[in-house]
Amino acid sequence: MKKKVLVSGGAGYIGSHVSVELIAAGYDVVVADNMSNCDMTCFEGVKKITGREDIPFEKIDCCDYASVDRIFSEYKIDAVIHFAAFKAVGESVAEPVKYYRNNLLSFLNILEAASVHGGCNVLFSSSATVYGDAEHLPVTENTPRLPATSPYGNTKQMSEDMLRDVVAATSSYDGKDGRWPVKGIALRYFNPIGAHPSALIGELPRGVPNNLVPFITQTAIGKRECLSIFGNDYPTEDGTCLRDYIDIVDLAKAHVAAVSRMVEGKMAKDYEIFNIGTGRPVSVYELVTAFEKVNGVKLNYKFAPRRPGDVVAIWADTSLANRELGWKAERTVEETLASAWAWERHLAGKL
Repeated sequence: MKKKVLVSGGAGYIGSHVSVELIAAGYDVVVADNMSNCDMTCFEGVKKITGREDIPFEKIDCCDYASVDRIFSEYKIDAVIHFAAFKAVGESVAEPVKYYRNNLLSFLNILEAASVHGGCNVLFSSSATVYGDAEHLPVTENTPRLPATSPYGNTKQMSEDMLRDVVAATSSYDGKDGRWPVKGIALRYFNPIGAHPSALIGELPRGVPNNLVPFITQTAIGKRECLSIFGNDYPTEDGTCLRDYIDIVDLAKAHVAAVSRMVEGKMAKDYEIFNIGTGRPVSVYELVTAFEKVNGVKLNYKFAPRRPGDVVAIWADTSLANRELGWKAERTVEETLASAWAWERHLAGKL
């Protein structure tokens, strides 16, 4: 019998790509999303890519426990991947209450439902932001978590702690009091970019993009007049920030590997953490110029003041994930930037 995976926030950028890879790997998927930061474009794309018109979709807000409880009851969930969170660093600095309420409450409800409904494997979508402004690079899973540089990063740290504590507290449960053990994995991933090779799903931000690549592609297609590169006075070779940009499909496949590790009983501990990246630092300026080169497009860009909450540099040591999950990032930055441009052209009807 196929294992059933709930993907909360599954109609969004990362969730849609993960849903495709889960279905390809033989899992049944239930998608839940409140559609606060997406529309049905990517979910419809998932159905086209997979050839599956019967994928269950539930429009719910994970901050409403009754709705979460109903889904767990109705679908008999074996694992849940939690993406349903706000994710813009700058916005979180300006609106911290919005981020704390949504990101923490939604995950609390997932954790409670997971324990109540027969025990469940919980995969948390974490982030490299939990490392703060790390002193030593690349970061490993044992790198100390420094104070977060934004409320967004703080919600990721706090959510990891919540998962760890729930796993520890429920480890001895046997269902007699209506509670069951929860096992969990936190994937700390770095900077997802790109789109599916089919160009049927990709990053589709509402309003002004908060992430670099959609701003690049929207500038290239003419939606945006000019791309701003925030800060060219950082202590790096070209003065711009260094990041670990990982292809979205590679990232999605890491989630499948982690879910399989959980449902097949292969975890070394009941709570595990893995860095998911490429292990290769790329500067913001390098990414912009690589996009121009690989796609034959000239971008209108300017340098702007630093953005609140940004760290100078962060990239991953991925050796633990490579070894334990049997996973490794495979696509090049050039391939990924070509896919991002194909997606933007698809949206514009030019592909």
